[in-house]
Amino acid sequence: MDNVDNLPSASVEEIPEGAAILDVREDFEWAAGHIEGAHHIPLGQLPERYGEVDADQDVYVICRSGGRSLKATAWLQQYGFDPVNVLGGMGAWADADKPMVSESGETPTVR
Repeated sequence: MDNVDNLPSASVEEIPEGAAILDVREDFEWAAGHIEGAHHIPLGQLPERYGEVDADQDVYVICRSGGRSLKATAWLQQYGFDPVNVLGGMGAWADADKPMVSESGETPTVR
């Protein structure tokens, strides 16, 4: 992965209202807690499912702490998307008391 230092990034505070968010965590992490309205594609499935990502707008890529989203951001950029890596991931999102939902109806958590 070359040029990861040159990839666009943003803090959770810098994500605009209504932005497209791509969550690349695993299914169990997503189920425990995620951003309402985010699109979920686990990192390992991105090469097969990237067609689900809107190539005509910026997409904010998030994982638990920022490592997988950095890989996804680099990959998407290679294929003509406009991805932005979310620094600190869902951990930073939760620390900022931003809203989350869970698939179980239980209190959302970051796993």
